[in-house]
Amino acid sequence: MSGLNREVMLVMPYLPAGAEILYHNNQALIKWGDLDGDGINEVFGIYRYNQGQYLFVLKNTYGSYLSYFPVTKAVEKRAVRMLHESFELRAVYLFPAAIREIGGTKWGYINAKGFFKLPPIYDKAEDFQDNDLAVVGLLDKAGIINEKGYFIVSPKYDTIEPFSEGRSIVNDGEGFKVIDESGKEITERAYSVIGTEYKEGRVEAAETDEQGNYQYGYLNKRGKVVIATIYESASEFTEGKAVVKSKGGQYQLIDLTGKVLHTYPYAWVGNYGENLLSFKKSNDGKYGYIDVKGHIVIEPKFTNADRFIDGRAIVSIEINRNEKYGIIHSKGLFVLKANYNQILYLGEKRYAIGKEIDPKQACMRSVFAVSDHEGRILSGFIFREIGLFHDGIASVSDDQHTYFIDNQGHKLNHLPQVSGSGSLSFDKTLIKGDIDHRLIYFNQNNQLIWEQTNILTLNSKYAVAEHKYKPNYDYLVYYPEIKGMDHPAQVNKILKEMAGVKQVPSTPLEFNYTGDYEITYFRKNLLVMELVGYNYPFCAAHGMPIKKYAHINLKTGRVYQLKDLFKSGSLYVKVISDFIEKQIKSNDQYSYIFPNEFHGIQANQPFFIDEKGLNVFFNPYDIAPYAAGFPTFTIPFGELKAFLDVNGEFWRAFQ
Repeated sequence: MSGLNREVMLVMPYLPAGAEILYHNNQALIKWGDLDGDGINEVFGIYRYNQGQYLFVLKNTYGSYLSYFPVTKAVEKRAVRMLHESFELRAVYLFPAAIREIGGTKWGYINAKGFFKLPPIYDKAEDFQDNDLAVVGLLDKAGIINEKGYFIVSPKYDTIEPFSEGRSIVNDGEGFKVIDESGKEITERAYSVIGTEYKEGRVEAAETDEQGNYQYGYLNKRGKVVIATIYESASEFTEGKAVVKSKGGQYQLIDLTGKVLHTYPYAWVGNYGENLLSFKKSNDGKYGYIDVKGHIVIEPKFTNADRFIDGRAIVSIEINRNEKYGIIHSKGLFVLKANYNQILYLGEKRYAIGKEIDPKQACMRSVFAVSDHEGRILSGFIFREIGLFHDGIASVSDDQHTYFIDNQGHKLNHLPQVSGSGSLSFDKTLIKGDIDHRLIYFNQNNQLIWEQTNILTLNSKYAVAEHKYKPNYDYLVYYPEIKGMDHPAQVNKILKEMAGVKQVPSTPLEFNYTGDYEITYFRKNLLVMELVGYNYPFCAAHGMPIKKYAHINLKTGRVYQLKDLFKSGSLYVKVISDFIEKQIKSNDQYSYIFPNEFHGIQANQPFFIDEKGLNVFFNPYDIAPYAAGFPTFTIPFGELKAFLDVNGEFWRAFQ
C-alpha cells in the first residue's frame, strides 16, 4: 500500500489482518471527531477486507492510544455522513420533490443542486434509505426503485414499510409479507398482521384463528416463524426481551428464542424497558412498575405509565378529573411534577412538556417547552411542534416560524428559519423542510435550492397560480387563481370560496382545517379543478373530508353544473340513478354501500368530467360508511348520448 501516513499507521493494528484503508482522490478515508458527544474524539473511516467495505470507529481516549467501544446505529450513521460530506464520496444524492401537473401532482427526485435527476412521474415518492432504495407510488400501488430509477419491486403492493435490518414489511390483497432488499418475498405465506419494523432480528406476526382472533408470534430475518403464533398479544423486542400474553391470559417475559423467562400474576403487563415493566394488579386499577422477576418496585398509583428510557418514564395521575403528566426516575419519585397535559420524549434526555393553549376549550391542546431529564425547564412555552433531537439539535415550530434549537432550547441562528409550521431536518448534504405541507431544500450554506413552483402553465394563454391563505395556525388553505382569462375576477372569487378562503379569527380555534387543490382535467376550453379539504374538530374521533369540483370555461368564464351537460327537460337524473343502482346490485366492487340507502341522485349531484366520462360521487356517510370515502360511479358518455346536449356550451367546451 502506497501513501501510508500517520493516521493510517495508527489505525492499521486495530483492523483485521489483510485489511486495506480505502482512498479517495489520494486521501485516506479517515476522519477525527467527537461522534458520541462525550468530549473525546473518535477516529473513524472505511476499509476493504475480503472484497467487502466496512466502517471502523475507534475511541481516541489517551492521545495516540486507540480502543474499541460499543457503537450505536446513530453513531454509525453520523460517521458515514461525516465521511461522505468530507470526501464527497457520492457523486449524486437524490431527494424527493413534487410538481403540480394537469392530472395531479407528480413526484420525482432532484440532486443537491435542485435539478431533477429522476423525472416527476410518480404519484408518491419517499426518501431514499441507507440501502439506496426508495418507495414510490403509481396508480394506487407501491413499488421500490434504486437510484437509477429502475424498479427493484414493481408497483404491486398496497403498502411498503421502510427497510429495517435489511427487511421491509409489505401488504397486498393476500395479507402481510416480508421482502428482502432484492425485492424477494421471503415469507412462505401471507399473515393477517406483521409489525412495521424488525428489531433485534425479530418482528411480530399474527395469524387469524377459527374464531377470528389474532394469534401472535415472531418471524426471524429469513421470514421464518421462530416463535410460534400462539399468543394473544406480543410486544417488540428490547434488549433481547419481549412481553407476550399467553392464551391462558398470563403475561410472560420471553427471550429471542421464545424461552419464558418469567410469568407474571397480574391483570396487565406493559413493555419491557431497563429491567422494569409497567403493570396493573386489576384491569380497572392503577399502573405501577415491577422488575423482571415480578417484584413490585413502584406501587400502582398512575393513570398511565410509559416504558423506562434513559432512567426515566413518563407517567400521569388524575387531578380534578384531568389527566396530568410528569416524569419519574426508577425509584418512582417525580423529577418533573405531574403538572402538564402532555409530555413527549425527544431522545438524548430531552422532553417536550406541554401546557394547554386554552383551558376553557373542551379538548386540551398543547404549547410546548423543552425540559431535560432532571426536570429543568430549558425554554419558554412557545413551541407548537418539537422534533426529535439528533446530535444535540431539534426542529421546532412556534406560531409563525420553523427553525432549529440546541439541547438547551436556544435558537440556532446560523441555520435556516422559515415562515410556516412543520419540520426541518438534515438530509444527507441538504437541509429538508416540510413546511405547511410543501417541501423545500437548503444547501449547506443555507441557500434555498428548491421549492415547488406556484405557477402551472396550461398553454400559451392560460396559467394557474397557487396562493396560500393561513390566517391562523390551525387554518391553512392553498387555493388557485386562473391567469389569462379576459374577465377572471368572478371565477377566481368562486374558486377562493370553494377552497375555503373566508374570515377566520386569529384566536385559538376549536378545529383544524387544511385545504388544497389539483388540476384534474384540461381540454380545449374546459378546465376541471378538484378542491379538497379536511375539517377536524378537536377531540373528535375523526375529521370530515371535503371534495368539490369546479368545471370552468376559460373562454366564457362560466362555471358549469351537472344539468348543463344535458338537454333541457331530459330525464338525466333518472337515467344516471338507474345506472348507479344497476352497478350497486351487479358489481361486488360496491358491496360496501349501505343496504337500501341509495335512493337516486340529486339534480345538483357532485360530479366531475375526465377522459373516462361522467363521474358521479357521494360524500362520506351519504350511502356508505365513513371509511369508504367518496363512493364514485363512472358512466361512459356513450351510455348517455341520447340525453347529452352535444350542441350545448358545456359539451362543446371540451369536445
